Amino acid sequence: MLASAWMPMFKTVLVANRGEIAVRIIAACRELGLRTVVAHSQSDTDALPVRLADRAICIGPAPSRLSYLNVPAVVSAAQVSGADAIHPGYGFLSESAELADACAQTGLVFIGPPATVLRRLGDKAQARHVMQEVGLTIIRGTDSVNDTDTAVRVASKIGYPIMVKATAGGGGRGMRVVENTEALVTALPIARREAETAFGDPRVYLETFIDQARHIEYQILADARGRVVHLGERDCTIQRRHQKMVEETPAVGVGVDASRQTRELVTKAARAVGYVGAGTFEFLRDAQGRLHFMEANARVQVEHGISEMVTGVDVVKEQIRIAAGESLGWQQQDVAPCGHAIECRITAEHPKTLTPSPGAVTALTLPGGPGIRVDTAAEVGGMVSPFYDPLLAKVMAHGRDRHEAIARMRRALSMTSIKGVDTTIWLLQEILAHADFLDGSVTTTFLDRLIADRRQLR
Repeated sequence: MLASAWMPMFKTVLVANRGEIAVRIIAACRELGLRTVVAHSQSDTDALPVRLADRAICIGPAPSRLSYLNVPAVVSAAQVSGADAIHPGYGFLSESAELADACAQTGLVFIGPPATVLRRLGDKAQARHVMQEVGLTIIRGTDSVNDTDTAVRVASKIGYPIMVKATAGGGGRGMRVVENTEALVTALPIARREAETAFGDPRVYLETFIDQARHIEYQILADARGRVVHLGERDCTIQRRHQKMVEETPAVGVGVDASRQTRELVTKAARAVGYVGAGTFEFLRDAQGRLHFMEANARVQVEHGISEMVTGVDVVKEQIRIAAGESLGWQQQDVAPCGHAIECRITAEHPKTLTPSPGAVTALTLPGGPGIRVDTAAEVGGMVSPFYDPLLAKVMAHGRDRHEAIARMRRALSMTSIKGVDTTIWLLQEILAHADFLDGSVTTTFLDRLIADRRQLR
């Protein structure tokens, strides 16, 4: 499927990220024969990615705005280390047009879409208009709202309940569901602070909240020559605080015809905006089965691994090849999905309250066996920092069908043990055994209801 010859236009990649995605990028670079440099904060000095990279450079103290969100520091680290390219991973600066511009101005390659595309899609509010122009159905909403009075006025026109979302957002940061004006006034400053902390951009916009929905996303790869392919859809419905916990592919309950039509529109949309690299187009599926476009994430996704398992395509290596100027050496008909895959995100949080549990990992046992993959940067003695996302590991299971994938995932979770911090392993096991999950009838409110029901039983 892939081109046999690899003649890179660069030799060294600076990884501007941390945790498991930094390890994942380093692995891809090693397979491609590329050197790696990790730009890290002071609190990550002893972290696994720092030791795995060929070189590491500290770019600032623990707070993200002083390190991982500091564009000049990241670019300077690349220049000092002799790196040719920067891979931003996900989160942090992964959708930063400012970083993409800075790379272009200093002769570095940004492993991601061009700055022009990032501006069109990175502004989630504006991206909705772009997608509507190419034929996708969008959720009713607004452009960015800069003050409370404006937000209250437009919210009354849209109607409650409303979702407050970070304009430059992703990963559930800067998101709140509000039921009335009073709740909106309270939620706005909180959402703005979260957005500023996570993305360096405090802007938010409003969107109609769709209840009883499923979250469906489509993975694409696009080269600079206009070729766009998709790797099918993923179901990311099970979430807490708008952050995904369990993902699977193919999606459950999406009709063949509806999925085919949406895939065609997604690839059309990617071509229309000049998309280059890896990315996803995200939708909510309402109770009537209609798909509503939410946002495009112009980066590699946390859950890219399950698409890799069913298609055999290495998304991160393809990202790097595309950034190096190569075209996709294969076409849509070459993608032949096989089986079913599920991902469970294990986080350092209390399984009942979902409150963070920072600290040192004192013991660690990870699963293996047929069909299992684990992406992690966790290790014995490693610290779970209070400054960053508490993701510890992504456990993925692949089977011939959904039934086998679930069985393998349940087996994998039962073989996983992490001590020293609280984890969500027990909660994930409960989810996988729940009747609604097994029959594929969950919605985005599933986990909230599960936790509420558990509290009532105490």
